[in-house]
Amino acid sequence: MSCKGTKFNPDKDIPDLSGQVILVTGGNAGLGFETIKELAKHSPAHIYLAARSAEKAVKAIQDMRESDDVTAPISFLPLDLSSFDSVKKAASKFNQEESRLDILINNAGIMMTAEGLTQEGYETQFGTNVMGHALLVQLLLPILTRTAAINPETRVVTLSSASESMAPKDIYQFDELKTTMANRNTTARYCISKIGNLHYSAAMSKHFGPVKFICVHPGMVATNLHHESSGLFLRMFLFSAIFFATPPDKGCHSQLWASVSPDAKNGEFYGPVGKTGSGSKLSQNQELAQGLFEWIQREIEPHV
Repeated sequence: MSCKGTKFNPDKDIPDLSGQVILVTGGNAGLGFETIKELAKHSPAHIYLAARSAEKAVKAIQDMRESDDVTAPISFLPLDLSSFDSVKKAASKFNQEESRLDILINNAGIMMTAEGLTQEGYETQFGTNVMGHALLVQLLLPILTRTAAINPETRVVTLSSASESMAPKDIYQFDELKTTMANRNTTARYCISKIGNLHYSAAMSKHFGPVKFICVHPGMVATNLHHESSGLFLRMFLFSAIFFATPPDKGCHSQLWASVSPDAKNGEFYGPVGKTGSGSKLSQNQELAQGLFEWIQREIEPHV
């Protein structure tokens, strides 16, 4: 069942966030930058901008400060999602500095990169987009759960993509996820990571209440999402982005809505903005979601 999108005005529809602590991955550019900028106008206690590059993060925070409306404290949190060691250090630092976490936005991602492996040996896109975020969520789950006891709207928002609908039917060959997936093109590897984000979020929603787990796709947005490859699909995507894409300051509305709206339901996958019924048939397969969840939990257990 689908619904029409929701009209959303960040200035009017983001509530007062006084006392709340927020963490956004990939916050130095694009959707993450715009998301932090909008949330920072509504008096949260603290926002953490998690990113790989200190130089880019500091510059992003300085740029946000040029807006008179951005008054909330914003701090850089070093985080490289392709490294479990970096994820663990980021979570440890956050847990040492804060006693609550109201909103975690898993915004960061890489797109259509060349063949490669993360430090722990996962295919680069799956390892970064899915495994890195999964470990981060697990390490922050205790503080999220404690926060949910005082704020029932505590939530984890994860970005997927409409491209999840193009994931191959044999998406989870678990041994393959720990290879470069040389037999699949980079587009297929990216789409597998995006449906993986969706499935993991859906499974987490069933296992770890009272924290809300919500997944969104932002639509066609003109961002600088990191990619390193060429090819017909990518050329068509970039061509479409130039002429038809939504700018990031509007494209971020989907994740903003999912981050603050009481209407955003646990376990849902929303299109822009607040539109249900957006997922593919494959994305709604609960058996696949549970299978991926169990595999990921086994993989990250030694690191939690």
